[in-house]
Amino acid sequence: MTYSYNRLWELFIDRYITKKQTRKAAGIITNILAKICVVLDCSLDDIVEIQMKN
Repeated sequence: MTYSYNRLWELFIDRYITKKQTRKAAGIITNILAKICVVLDCSLDDIVEIQMKN
């Protein structure tokens, strides 16, 4: 199983927000996706796509 964060990067671009701005707004130092989703007002499904290997 692999994880793709392309949806997250697209949200950053669409909302003109940087990773650093997101971390500061969420009050986090590391990638905690739940808090990122709160800042971006989205769900995990909006930023992460799980790709199953065949």
